[in-house]
Amino acid sequence: MKYIVVTGGVMSGLGKGITAASIGRLLVDMGYKVTPIKIDPYINIDAGTMNPFQHGEVYVLKDGTEVDLDLGHYERFIGVELTGDHNITTGKVYSRVIEKERKGEYLGQTVQIIPHITDEIKSWIRRTASKNDADICLIEIGGTVGDIESMPFLEAVRQMHNEEKEEDFILVHVTLVPLDSGGEQKTKPTQHSVKELRSLGLHPDVIVGRCRERLKESTKKKIALFCDVSPEAVISAEDAEDIYEVPLKFKEEKLDEILLKRLRLDRKKERKEWTDMVKRLKELEKEITIAVVGKYIDVRDAYISIREALKHGGIAAGCKVNVLWIDSEEFEWFDEVEIEADGVLVPGGFGKRGSEGKIKAIEYARVNDIPFLGICFGFQLAVIEFARNVLGLEEANSNELADTPHPVIDLLPEQKNLDKLGGTMRLGDIEVTIKPNTIAWKLYGKDKIVERHRHRYEVNPEYIPEFEEKGIVFSGFSDSGRRMEILELPNRRFFFATQFHPEFKSRPYAPSPPFVGLVKAALSYAEEYGTLAKEAGEGEVKDQIKGREEYQEEN
Repeated sequence: MKYIVVTGGVMSGLGKGITAASIGRLLVDMGYKVTPIKIDPYINIDAGTMNPFQHGEVYVLKDGTEVDLDLGHYERFIGVELTGDHNITTGKVYSRVIEKERKGEYLGQTVQIIPHITDEIKSWIRRTASKNDADICLIEIGGTVGDIESMPFLEAVRQMHNEEKEEDFILVHVTLVPLDSGGEQKTKPTQHSVKELRSLGLHPDVIVGRCRERLKESTKKKIALFCDVSPEAVISAEDAEDIYEVPLKFKEEKLDEILLKRLRLDRKKERKEWTDMVKRLKELEKEITIAVVGKYIDVRDAYISIREALKHGGIAAGCKVNVLWIDSEEFEWFDEVEIEADGVLVPGGFGKRGSEGKIKAIEYARVNDIPFLGICFGFQLAVIEFARNVLGLEEANSNELADTPHPVIDLLPEQKNLDKLGGTMRLGDIEVTIKPNTIAWKLYGKDKIVERHRHRYEVNPEYIPEFEEKGIVFSGFSDSGRRMEILELPNRRFFFATQFHPEFKSRPYAPSPPFVGLVKAALSYAEEYGTLAKEAGEGEVKDQIKGREEYQEEN
């Protein structure tokens, strides 16, 4: 087994995840099977309880494990489906060690960080790599070198380095090369970061320098001299127009050849799918705008899979997708709203805040026949909007959000008997049955699909006959028809919503069908109404903010 470890220095958010995913893509294109592991030093067992404002998107794997968004990058870049074994956290490791200690498996030893915690980390890594029958195990250590939380993991890696053959282990260190006020590339942060790494007994084989612009040869030579690596092993990672270009930029830097040489491997294949995909992406000329109406828009990483899935749909439809981010709370200040976009998407989420603004956005899309896609909570709010404005149930709501005489969204009876909300969550892959001759069936082309879920509440079965009588088609269901999974309005250009999260399975070379459907419908709408190629931009809707201020003054 070959191991590639990716660490980071100077500051968080440098792009270790994209670097690791891009390395994985290079190896896949050369014919190797790669299994990635993300190490998160936080004490949480998983990312499921983390606030998106602090941590970004909670990504869901096929087995239902809630993880860091970097595992989404791995799946999209490398083309693998991962499980909870591929995400190691401090909480998981310590829980397992304590459980073993309580069972007496350490035979009375004093349980310590070294060797018991580090042995557990090494065992987890090797077990996961072996179980996935991979050629190469790619390990990203979260956080920054020097963080106290990362110490046990870095020590475990140091031990592994000594235990493995030299040609079976490589360490890639990602660091920052900032520009000073005069535009000079500064190497001192990299030097200090590598010094910190070496103080822990680790030495980088490759240094990836993140900079706004391409690293100069003089900068590379200086880093190589002070950090004791060859100049060829200093890789420039300047800002890219799109993250999917990063593997190709690494290839230009000959990182693929460095990896092969260092690991003593041969190039098995020369796959071109990724290169072809990036070429199509860069050649897109038509542009459309999709409005994403959510409550976490100040932290765009909270919707990173949504953003990427829209991009994938654009590649399939032959157009670039601009995203207009709209804070759903802003819409709650207005009796009526207006959205200048070619399509509307309401993503998932939990809680009451911003929900009424999302409902207004859904109503605007439905009434004005603008292409619409609702996901998870967006699906549920589409049901509520329809109940209020078409069925005439003005107080219709979800029991998650408010006490209501018309709980069109509710827990199922067996869920209400569970004490803990965590026990009612549906997570991971679930099979969905699709009705024939529906929009869903045309999009997917099959009557059975598997999609990933992350939700708790359901469409209340008592109201389904009323919905269907007034025009909603529940075209997808699960659990023998007890749980509604897809809704559509056939009398609209494209009005589609899913209880599951299709964005989690979307890939740049295999886009999610609902996103392809939305983008194609939005492109048709743009061409028909002359909004094609209109400048959209990203950010707040200024007119709406101004309107809110005027409303506040008047009231």
